[in-house]
Amino acid sequence: MEEIWTILKVLQWTTDYFSRHKVEQPRASAEVLLAYVLGKERIQLYLHYDQPLTATELARYRRAIQRRAAHEPTQYITQKQEFWSLEFEVNPSVLIPRPETELLVEMAIDLLGHHAHTVLDLGTGSGAIAVAIAHERPAARILAADISYAALQVAKRNALRHHVQHRIWFVAANWFDSLAPLRAGFDLIVSNPPYIGDDELAGLAPEIEKYEPATALKGGGPQGLDTIRTLLETAPDYLRPGGAILLEIGQGQADILQNELQQNLNFQGYRIKNDYSGIPRILHLTRARR
Repeated sequence: MEEIWTILKVLQWTTDYFSRHKVEQPRASAEVLLAYVLGKERIQLYLHYDQPLTATELARYRRAIQRRAAHEPTQYITQKQEFWSLEFEVNPSVLIPRPETELLVEMAIDLLGHHAHTVLDLGTGSGAIAVAIAHERPAARILAADISYAALQVAKRNALRHHVQHRIWFVAANWFDSLAPLRAGFDLIVSNPPYIGDDELAGLAPEIEKYEPATALKGGGPQGLDTIRTLLETAPDYLRPGGAILLEIGQGQADILQNELQQNLNFQGYRIKNDYSGIPRILHLTRARR
């Protein structure tokens, strides 16, 4: 007699399998993938725990299990990630949006208020920051730039998904390259730039090191600060007097940057906001009005 695999039995087996393969959060991973395969919400798995899986469903789930056991991120398998209470498409051409980046969005919408400000999102990736800001601030007009054509296609689809495509303009650009005609044109610049140091990259979890795009991770140099320094050097040229820049930074980088920031006469001041784990995470600078 052929063995019957119910939802509960499959979840129990998969959780044990993921544990043996050192997959983080094995039960949660098993639930998310099974819900994805069955087209259900996670809570529904337990409302229908005795439902048997069909041969087709088992085959699809088996392929998902194999990918996750190889440490491919769950988000790339399901092609979705929640950010700012919105669902975003993600794939290996974009970085997976992290909860700490929501702090940058929170600060941005506070700065913008409800006025018709112009925003530049550098290295937009999935478009999570730009779309979240546009969703919360309908008066804002946003230019979202990325060097990756594939990433821009994902970002455009996410803007369309959340009905903000008419307020975000997407452009292929390597940071400020090709944006010269827009000098002194922005009230706010936001960016979650790459900030992983060269020495740190090899120590990352395999989900990150093996699968997420290296160009969105490596900040340059042993401390990962090359890109951040380039942005801080060039950003004043693109900000209106009194305009601001918000940058996400990595752990320990605030201490390294403080002396440089104090001596930078292009900005009239700066502050560093801690994330919810107490780590200095968002760098906020205001362009001098002179």
